[in-house]
Amino acid sequence: MKKLVKNKSILYSIVFVFVLSACNKDLQPYDSKSNDVALVTPDDIQIATYGNYSMLVAEAYTRHLLTLNEWPGDNVVQSGADGDQASLGASYRHIPGMYPTTDFWAQSYRLIYATNLIIERITDGESAQLDQLKGENLFLRAMAHFNLVRLFGRPYPQGNGSNLGIPIKRDTETEDLPIRNTVKEVYEFVINDLLTAVNLMSESKNSNFASKEVAEALLSRVYLYMEDNENAILYANKVLESNRYQLATTDVYIKSPTLVPESNPETIFNIRHTISDNKDKNAVGSLYYNDPATLSTGWGEYYASQALMDLLNENPQDARLSFITPHYIDGQLQYRGTSPQYFINKYNWQEGIANLSSPVYLRLAEMYLNRAEANAKLGNMQAAIDDVNIIRQRARLTGSAAYSLTNLKGRGTVLAVVLEERRLELAYEGQRASDLYRNNLPLVRAYPGLHGTDNFNFRVEPTSPRIIYYIPEREINVNPNLIQNP
Repeated sequence: MKKLVKNKSILYSIVFVFVLSACNKDLQPYDSKSNDVALVTPDDIQIATYGNYSMLVAEAYTRHLLTLNEWPGDNVVQSGADGDQASLGASYRHIPGMYPTTDFWAQSYRLIYATNLIIERITDGESAQLDQLKGENLFLRAMAHFNLVRLFGRPYPQGNGSNLGIPIKRDTETEDLPIRNTVKEVYEFVINDLLTAVNLMSESKNSNFASKEVAEALLSRVYLYMEDNENAILYANKVLESNRYQLATTDVYIKSPTLVPESNPETIFNIRHTISDNKDKNAVGSLYYNDPATLSTGWGEYYASQALMDLLNENPQDARLSFITPHYIDGQLQYRGTSPQYFINKYNWQEGIANLSSPVYLRLAEMYLNRAEANAKLGNMQAAIDDVNIIRQRARLTGSAAYSLTNLKGRGTVLAVVLEERRLELAYEGQRASDLYRNNLPLVRAYPGLHGTDNFNFRVEPTSPRIIYYIPEREINVNPNLIQNP
């Protein structure tokens, strides 16, 4: 990509400038060294790998990953006009030049380039340490490609992956003008990277880093998204049966946003933000939350939707209501415009700091729900219901609140039960819109909010061109081989 060529000097240094502070190592920046010098020893490669993890922490990555994926769904409502162009995703009024997609694309390919620098320097079998580091970088490269293709390529089931996806970058050769690979080709590349990573990694690192089980967890998600249900179950089972993770107890679950994620037994992989990484009012948590007592900690302009609140309030004991903080004054629920102020606190108060959070990318609850959805599609209805009830039990939904094959509580099908449970459990983690569109379901917002063409009844069909984003205008301008999304 020409853009990457322009930034080549930056890329040589960016791998080394950042050091993951959670590692508690006194590591020196390598920005003054060339790659041939900087990537010689295993310790050099370890330092560079820490730098690659830290590239995820950049606002250009974490914030846009979450907002661009979550705001087009129906769990969140935009309460009014704001200056964040990711709101164009919420209202489905995308433009090719919007900075969130432009910055996310650029940061993703910087990360991919940096992982390729390391992957190319390691021959399999040199040592267990180097195999581990190569596997970690393969995971990061796979994750980066997968996150890109979800935003800029249509869901895999539409055309069985034949639609245009994003350019695959498998090496550090940047003097080219790549075409867009198909969605299928990108998925195949991601799967190959993850399978290779599984075979290379042998260290059981904490959730701040990749490991064999982390790659297997992402494989479960990727296979589910492409409707390879057998493999989605296979890899969910591998993670569940590894015994490395356990569902957090209800009490721990409720306070999980306040914890450092590696202390949560449910977290598989997170994007670790330390106190020094706090983005304060530029953090995702600031967009969702403003301390009701002071109204001084954040913007708090994106609220839990009334539709989600209605589902949660069907069972007032639902532990997931703990992630919502309604704003009351003198016992009266407050509004911005027509939208009730249901602040979302899922990305707040880590280590007591209002907007500090380490967003969780993979956790054990998703593995149960991946398995449940895949089993429902394969006709294994009891197995699907059993997994849903495991998640509901942790949320304090037992007894009459549990599902059975003879009592789906008006949901119609077991698949509908599973998708609704995913909606409740994985809210604000960036999966809801994808869950709808990859299952050929429309987005329906029959609740007040700044939706777009109709602020009370807004509907987007899964065939709409706007369920994915335009390729950033800057990329189109520098690369004539890139075809724009319609």
